[in-house]
Order: sequence, then C-alpha cells, then structure tokens
Amino acid sequence: MPSPPITIRPPSLSSPTPPPPNFTLPPPAFLSGTWHVTHSTLPMWKTTRNVTITYTPLPTVVHGQPQLDDLVEYQPLGSDKRKTIAGVDTCSREGDGAWEWRGKGWLKIASSRWEVLGWGTLEGSVDPEGAHRGWVVTYFAKSIFSPAGIDVYTRGEALDEAVLERINEGLVAVEDEGFQKLVETMFEVKRD
Repeated sequence: MPSPPITIRPPSLSSPTPPPPNFTLPPPAFLSGTWHVTHSTLPMWKTTRNVTITYTPLPTVVHGQPQLDDLVEYQPLGSDKRKTIAGVDTCSREGDGAWEWRGKGWLKIASSRWEVLGWGTLEGSVDPEGAHRGWVVTYFAKSIFSPAGIDVYTRGEALDEAVLERINEGLVAVEDEGFQKLVETMFEVKRD
C-alpha cells in the first residue's frame, strides 16, 4: 500500500493562498531538539557542511507566546572548526505558525521570520535522545541579511529516498509561482 501524500502549505509570510484544509501546525514541543538541515535553497549553506539547528524551549513567554532558544551550528567546507549563530524565536501572535527570530550578542540587530510548511514523524524510528525521528520543511522570509528560502530538516539519520520524494511532491504541489522558483533551486546540504 503506498504511503499517503505529504501536505506542504504555501508560506503564509509571502503567499495569499490559504493552507490546505488537512494541514495542522506542529506543537512547539515537536520542534524541540537537534535537527540536521539536509536540503535547502539558502545560498549560505552551499559553502558549509554538517548544519544543525537546535531548538530548546525557554521558560519565558512574550505576549503569551512561547519562545525557543535557537542555535545553528555548521562547519565551513574545508575546515573542522564549528561556527554558531545564536538567537531566540518567539511564536507569532497571529496563530499562523510563524516565528520571529532575533539574534543574540552582536547579532541582536538581526531578525527574521520563519514558519513550518510541513512536518511529520517516521513510524517506528526513535533517535538517540529518545525522540521520534521526524522531518520538517521550513520557509524563511527575505530579510536584510538573506533571501527567502526553504530548508528541509531531519532528526538523526538522513531521510530515506521515499520520504524525500514524498516531501518533494508536496513542495511541487504548492500552487505559488514564487515558491516554485525557490523549489527549483533546492540542493542537498553536505554532511559528513
């Protein structure tokens, strides 16, 4: 029996198209933990490898909305040095699943908006931290520091080809011309 199709919604940050009726947002707890960026359209990941994003729930709330500590770690190609980008995500008050990212330290002047376009778990699979392995597709709105982009994350091991194919089918099914131009530029992020 074939697996059901994966639902990917259009980005609410840039598209007037409403999400499909069967789309639900993940609970913030689902995002908690370390994710590997496996595919992206963001140019900054073309010259890096081993990109991870770790979301940790914070005890604080802003305007009644949850916050996540957001730590991005990566290695430039040809280097063993790990670099980091640290920030805090605050869930949008609009209830659209968007998050407002604000940098920490010298990056405090930087901000961006991102949202989950699709997500799911992989049945019968648990990562070393005891969490169900899963995947997430995120969209990043254009900012003064980067273009709009799409990332695909996974917990633990790389996604198998069948799941990646279903995610790609979901991406291609989004009826938004600007979004489709981004999808066409998707590439695999290097991972050791």
